[in-house]
Amino acid sequence: MTGRTAFRVSLLLAIILLITTFIKLPYYVTQPGMASELKPIIKVEEGFDKEEGSFSLTTIRFGRANPLTYLWAKLNEYHYIHPLEEIKREEETDEDYLNRQLHMMEVSQESAITVAYQKAKKEITTTYNGVYVDGIIDGMPAANRLEVGDRIYKVNKKELETAEEFIEYVSAKKEGDNIVISFERDGRQMEESIKLAVFKDQPNKVGLGISLVTDREVEVHPEITLNTHEIGGPSAGLMLSLEIYNQLIEEDITKGYKIAGTGTINSEGIVGPIGGISQKIVTADKEGIEIFFAPNEENNPNSDYKEALSTGKEINTKMKIVPIDTFSDAVNYLMKLEEKG
Repeated sequence: MTGRTAFRVSLLLAIILLITTFIKLPYYVTQPGMASELKPIIKVEEGFDKEEGSFSLTTIRFGRANPLTYLWAKLNEYHYIHPLEEIKREEETDEDYLNRQLHMMEVSQESAITVAYQKAKKEITTTYNGVYVDGIIDGMPAANRLEVGDRIYKVNKKELETAEEFIEYVSAKKEGDNIVISFERDGRQMEESIKLAVFKDQPNKVGLGISLVTDREVEVHPEITLNTHEIGGPSAGLMLSLEIYNQLIEEDITKGYKIAGTGTINSEGIVGPIGGISQKIVTADKEGIEIFFAPNEENNPNSDYKEALSTGKEINTKMKIVPIDTFSDAVNYLMKLEEKG
């Protein structure tokens, strides 16, 4: 093959590879991401600045698959391929998905602040403003009537505080009942009268076909600033609460260790499971994390903790993987931990 021919072949292959990157397949690819320290993005005014170790959140990288990334995922361990419906809800646009992730992060952040300030016995006031729509089921009454991001503040003129309150109210109704939803969209006050219907997969349950998160405002003293604009989803909840708490108290509960973990958290301090914990274990191990907190789900045999342990053995990690059910479990573990020598 002459030099000119080889050049042409190489150029053709390069063009083909470039073109394949623009071909979108009906899959997403996820892979281990990175561990990010939380101290630089969380600031408690007049808080204690004494960390010898660190608290970090762990992330997963993901993106829409093209032929190259799909093949790469097939060839690499801990790179997973997911059908679109596993990542995005049916009929959910990219904008809807982003809004849902941001809303989940806001709720997680508020819960983390609440738990940490209550544990540290600091001043906290919570104001409830209704509920956000964070998902809509296609074919149900709310489709084409409500949108992801709408803030519902009344149902049948009754003011709402929490998502649980809305669900309890609607659950007492019957199929065919009309309810009037008062909501806010893009700063505009709106109203819709919507007829309740039976869920296809739950014939004994009626509703609008929406999923909800509580909209609340948390005011605290001392004040706190969180720069979490680029973080989506709820999985950083546990680690956010630990970093906030550590800045509120005199003692450094990191004890000099590099600590990471994952798990949702609610305002009662209960830690919930997340997705992709195996990839987060791989990430934490590569980043030199020494202690990793994993949701235990009350000793569920299929818990995130069990999966984390299995992955830890597979990669022969020296990292200590700790089962956690509540925020207090994590704090108590750290309080008993010996200072790193």
